Amino acid sequence: MPLTKTQKQKILEELKEKIARQKAMIFVDFTGLKVKDLSNLRKKIKMVGDEIKVAKKTLLELALKSAKLETEIKKIPGEIAVVFGYKDEVSPAKTVYQFSKENQNLKILGGFLENKFREAQDFVTLAQLPTREELLAKLVGSISAPASNFVSVLQANIKGLIYALSAIKK
Repeated sequence: MPLTKTQKQKILEELKEKIARQKAMIFVDFTGLKVKDLSNLRKKIKMVGDEIKVAKKTLLELALKSAKLETEIKKIPGEIAVVFGYKDEVSPAKTVYQFSKENQNLKILGGFLENKFREAQDFVTLAQLPTREELLAKLVGSISAPASNFVSVLQANIKGLIYALSAIKK
């Protein structure tokens, strides 16, 4: 059943609001994806604080033009869903990439990052980067490594002295 003009206007306003709030926007082709799998994807995306929206290409293109984001959505083949990343730029890319590895029917088509259109490969590369927490842990490990190594060297000298004294005692 076709949408009425008021329904289309409501969807358009909703898309404009989501586009205004987003930090990253990823277009995915979900052609051939089962409803159950799409529901699982929605749950995974919602767990990280992001959102997925399926919309008609015409409405999506109108919403993007009003936000001054230029792309030709109508030329992209397949059914398009948009993943909006609200918290950060990396989490939606990671979630969609992990899901696309499990389900071959989901394809990353590209999207907007920092209000510039990026190709699908850019989002795959972004998804393969370590998380912020992992990078901070590596940084702390790198900073503390010289100090812990220095302590180990000092302990080795003291242990060697203790072993030598105990051998002399015996």
